[in-house]
Amino acid sequence: MTRYPRDMAGYGANPPAANWPNGAKIAVQFVLNYEEGGENNILHGDAASEGFLSEITGAQPWPGQRHWNMETIYEYGSRAGFWRVHRMLKHIPVTVYGVATALARAPEQVAAMKAAGWEIASHGLKWIEHKDMSAEEERQQIREAIRLHTEVTGEPPRGWYTGRCSMNTVELAAEEGDFAYIADSYSDDLPYWTRAGEKDQLIVPYTMDCNDMRFAIQAGFTTGEDFETMLRDAFDVLYEEGEAGSPKILSIGLHCRLIGRPSRAATLKRALDYFQSHEGVWFATRLDIAEHWAREHPPVKTLRPSAMDRETFVAKFGGVFEHSPWIAEGAHGLELGTMHDTAIGVHSALARVFRSAPDEKRLDVLKAHPDLAGKLAAAKRLTAESTAEQASAGLDALTDEERASFTELNDAYTAKFGFPFIIAVRDNTKASIMEAFRRRIDQDRETEFAEACRQVERIAELRLREMFSA
Repeated sequence: MTRYPRDMAGYGANPPAANWPNGAKIAVQFVLNYEEGGENNILHGDAASEGFLSEITGAQPWPGQRHWNMETIYEYGSRAGFWRVHRMLKHIPVTVYGVATALARAPEQVAAMKAAGWEIASHGLKWIEHKDMSAEEERQQIREAIRLHTEVTGEPPRGWYTGRCSMNTVELAAEEGDFAYIADSYSDDLPYWTRAGEKDQLIVPYTMDCNDMRFAIQAGFTTGEDFETMLRDAFDVLYEEGEAGSPKILSIGLHCRLIGRPSRAATLKRALDYFQSHEGVWFATRLDIAEHWAREHPPVKTLRPSAMDRETFVAKFGGVFEHSPWIAEGAHGLELGTMHDTAIGVHSALARVFRSAPDEKRLDVLKAHPDLAGKLAAAKRLTAESTAEQASAGLDALTDEERASFTELNDAYTAKFGFPFIIAVRDNTKASIMEAFRRRIDQDRETEFAEACRQVERIAELRLREMFSA
């Protein structure tokens, strides 16, 4: 049994209604990353200088050395950039991703954040890579980040974003912190719940596209207009979706040392003015969004076929293809994941097994289906699914003349093809079934075998849709 751990399905074609406060068409969420003083530096006990997200093209860590240029670029963020952004956004709800050691070195900035009413979420203990840490080392870093954050700000963080994370980060953060949300994801425009260990954890995804970090990478922004265009285009698309009844989040990532430069700050002001010129815009912190989502869409237990053991899976889905549990047995052995935890997902797995089976086994499936309005129906020996399906088209209440016609066609069809006439009854009426019967009986066997198999798959799909909607 193989299980695929990534969630490739999400909300699919029908995302839930966000129901933002006051009927807002869009939630605009600014994040200000405060990392200055928490970056790699041998002064901080690190092995090398920082090499990430600066004005220095192609910067590399300097093992065992301080890097004057790198240090002063980061210092610009705390000394000047922060204050420029603070003056611009102090009347707007903002979430700060605060590196704990950086916050500890920034008492004036922390006081200004709190005076503005900004949310201060945790950005980890230090602004360093976590991918090569053991789980236990990263756990200790998370614990210390929470402790120091609480000591510096006066309260524990309600949100978490590591950024340079590992495959263990989300589960460890969920275990160690009482977080209203974790933001280490880029997989959606809306919050979503995930299972992290034994806990339902809300994820409020972050962004890499509407993020000023692209000023510091080669394939990124060159001028402020590049960033402004990106922000306005994202806003316009999401605003239009919100007007159509599907509101989302515009998440914007900022860094003191990047957007705080005067050459870039103007574009932030223009973008903010543009957002504020529209009605129905909810400016919110990530905590605001998380608490709203938890109220509107608390975690619910859903049918999770990919998590079922073989016995449970076969018991649940073994009758979807009529009297053919071997199909469910084969499907359970496929690589299943959350993308299979829907009617369409289970149907895909079952249909793959059916389609790949030799003709002899598929013929057995066809033969397992009852005649329409035949002897089994009269004797009330159909499965519950078949009984309900035939009744949906009125085949349980035929006149004597109609029953005679069905019997005659059933006998002729079976004699010609060697299997009963099969049609997805729920897609049809009594009249359209009879029309299809008369048309298909004149087809060659190869064509009709393929058509009967398609109808078997369609019947299975309709049965699954009913199971998942119950």
